[in-house]
Amino acid sequence: MNKKHKIRYYVGIDEVGRGPLAGPVSVGVFCIPVDNLSYIDTATDSKQTTLKARDDFYKTMLSLRRDGICSFTVVHKTAKQIDKLGISRCIKDAIATGLAQLSVDPISTQIFLDGLLYAPAEYIHQRTIIKGDSIEKTIGAASIVAKVTRDRYMVRMSKTYPDYGFEAHKGYGTETHRKAIKRSGICPLHRAKWVRNILG
Repeated sequence: MNKKHKIRYYVGIDEVGRGPLAGPVSVGVFCIPVDNLSYIDTATDSKQTTLKARDDFYKTMLSLRRDGICSFTVVHKTAKQIDKLGISRCIKDAIATGLAQLSVDPISTQIFLDGLLYAPAEYIHQRTIIKGDSIEKTIGAASIVAKVTRDRYMVRMSKTYPDYGFEAHKGYGTETHRKAIKRSGICPLHRAKWVRNILG
């Protein structure tokens, strides 16, 4: 293999917040040199981990990022953008933005994506894996950093919009959340097109 085509980096991509009634959809893009993969041995699907485990992993990744061992970003698309563009377009745009933010080289990088996600066509080495967040460590890492970042945002926003209990359900359509919408209407964090049926 020509040296310039050698895979030097792995990138994992996953999204969180596809289904909630409120809050952003958040795409994690996690990049790590192939030689450093042992640092993320504990990464897995964020939904299969505890809050403490996610927070501990995220704290470790922040430290590793400061040391130049890995890099990652989380791109948020707001409720307003989701209403305007649709969830699939927002996720697609967030993937492209995240890869650009990390200056990912299409030639020397292998990209792994969860579920039915795809990177822009110029990233020639890409593989989509069903349930990839529990199979491929880089996707698991992306899943965790995205979930921690989004969850913390929703907790912060619960102080601005205290009527909805965002700190508990993070915008998902729980019974408590649906009752709050019926009682108080929607706030700027809500995906208006998604809650019309609730409001009747």
